[in-house]
Amino acid sequence: MGKSIVILGSQWGDEGKGKIIDLLMRDASVVVRFQGGHNAGHTLVNQGEKTILRLIPSGIMHSHVQCLIGNGVVLSPTALIQEMGELERRGIAVSERLRISEACILVMPYHVALDQAREKAKGKSAIGTTGRGIGPAYEDKVARRAIRFNDLFDEKYFCAKLEEVLDYHNFILQNYHQHTPIDYNQLRDNLLAEVPQLRPLKADIVALLAEYQAQDKNIIFEGAQGTLLDIDHGTYPYVTSSNTVAGAASIGTGYGIRHLNYIMGVVKSYSTRVGSGPFPTELQDDIGKQLASRGNEFGSVTGRPRRCGWLDMVGLHRSIQLNSFSSICVSKLDVLDELETIRICTGYRLHGKTIQIPPADAKSLDECEPIYEDWAGWRQSTAGISKYENLPQKAKQYLSRIEELAGVPIALISTGPDRNEVIVLQHPFQEK
Repeated sequence: MGKSIVILGSQWGDEGKGKIIDLLMRDASVVVRFQGGHNAGHTLVNQGEKTILRLIPSGIMHSHVQCLIGNGVVLSPTALIQEMGELERRGIAVSERLRISEACILVMPYHVALDQAREKAKGKSAIGTTGRGIGPAYEDKVARRAIRFNDLFDEKYFCAKLEEVLDYHNFILQNYHQHTPIDYNQLRDNLLAEVPQLRPLKADIVALLAEYQAQDKNIIFEGAQGTLLDIDHGTYPYVTSSNTVAGAASIGTGYGIRHLNYIMGVVKSYSTRVGSGPFPTELQDDIGKQLASRGNEFGSVTGRPRRCGWLDMVGLHRSIQLNSFSSICVSKLDVLDELETIRICTGYRLHGKTIQIPPADAKSLDECEPIYEDWAGWRQSTAGISKYENLPQKAKQYLSRIEELAGVPIALISTGPDRNEVIVLQHPFQEK
């Protein structure tokens, strides 16, 4: 029997999901993205060679894998073609293995212009978006005025719809943001020029997944960003514009929810966050700088520095509640190697009370004071270790405490960026 596995981030993104998906693709035939857009960067390293993916699923490096983009993804045609070109110039076959849902919402230049203009207008109150138009594209989807992938292939219908939507957005850009309007003729011609390359990629992803499931194929559902950035359940309004929790795997692909067998949450051994928003365990000292330096904590897509802090088990508990993880993968263990003391946040103090559940609103979360446990660091290298018995005893104790506090087994431990720098304790595709 084939298995359908969801892999997603349990924190604020950047947990190392791409590497884990790439690793597990050896045992899978299909990978499907179910939300987000080209704001999400997944970094893969194989034998020292780095690949950064933005839209294309992380299984593309495996020649036997079919890569699908589900209806929950917002798609920039230009960004997709650019990414395909980058891969194909390296000899990686993309076109014959990539298929895109006809129902994907398109990210257009006017979405990018709106995104950037809004962030600029907010000043210090900016959310910290990537400025790639993701939020405005999802807004158009909810407002039922969006242009979808399939619309591109009916030229008359597409041109009429583009003219109508662009007129609406140009009015806002000009009159509210004093922005130069987007030229209709130029945008139309640019998009129509991309149609021949895009047409072969369109597919009924719902039907394809049903077919693969009937054939007992192993399927991986690839999440972007992280649970605590979920539009409904994250630190609103400092969140992304899509649902990043496990339930979105079904909604964003049309795959029957009863067919999902296993859910893995990827947990960084410390915490990071990009952009604005509450971060109770954030470190603004030399240790925070050390984590950022050793962990190379810069966005793979934007290059923005990530804020760093201690592992927050209160936030992780909320992720576990939201996703019902079958297991967790602890990533970047080696980043902690030089620390004398390592802290784990086990609760918060808010207005004189101790709480174990994060408050729902960002303002209250920002006022929370973390309660820590201190653990002795192992102060020796774990980089590249692939067998659990070779880990330092104090590293094992740290991992055991995470597992105890989480109440969920650790299946994988990542000890470096390369695909093979991982300890496998439980293999998701080999679990009964």
